[in-house]
Amino acid sequence: MKKWVLGCGGLVGVVLLLAVVVVIGGCGTYNRLVSLQQGTESSWAQVENQYKRRIDLVPNLVQTVQGAANFEKSTLTEVIQARASATQVTIDPANMTPEKLQQFDRAQGQLSSALSRLLVTVERYPELKANANFRDLQAQLEGTENRIAVERQKFNDAVRSYNTAVRQFPGSLVARFGNFTPKPYFQAPAGAENPPKVDFNFGKTTNQ
Repeated sequence: MKKWVLGCGGLVGVVLLLAVVVVIGGCGTYNRLVSLQQGTESSWAQVENQYKRRIDLVPNLVQTVQGAANFEKSTLTEVIQARASATQVTIDPANMTPEKLQQFDRAQGQLSSALSRLLVTVERYPELKANANFRDLQAQLEGTENRIAVERQKFNDAVRSYNTAVRQFPGSLVARFGNFTPKPYFQAPAGAENPPKVDFNFGKTTNQ
């Protein structure tokens, strides 16, 4: 009888020990998922900052271009409308879906296209090409486009790490009960394998 009691006591001890290990491991996995999730949200904030920086440049760019005699109003209107659309599409990083990200990316892509056409059109206006204010704005726009590309890649890297942790065991179990869901990536647009190349030194758009 004593041996049976001792045996049961030992079994209970083992079970308790395993329970403690599972709880500690679960807490560690949960904390890691929280950290990775916050990493994606922080990275998204940087993406938004760069897009906002570009949006903030547009009014000054448009105002400068308007000063050129007989500049094509349709080109300016397209830029202004694309900027308005881009400012209206926002995303809550805690509730990001593929559909919402595609909507955001589409609106920003329309602004990118409008700005590219504006810069190509400027080629026909020597007075603008010689305008110091325009050259400064153009340089700022080029730098912002580069930073947008960098931050988009960083965001995709953060999402990749988070999604991997969410799908792998034991993270998948913790994710199910902790409401951690996979996040979408920025997707390259169709034809991105041969993207248009805009010469910010007033060259024309060419295909690589």
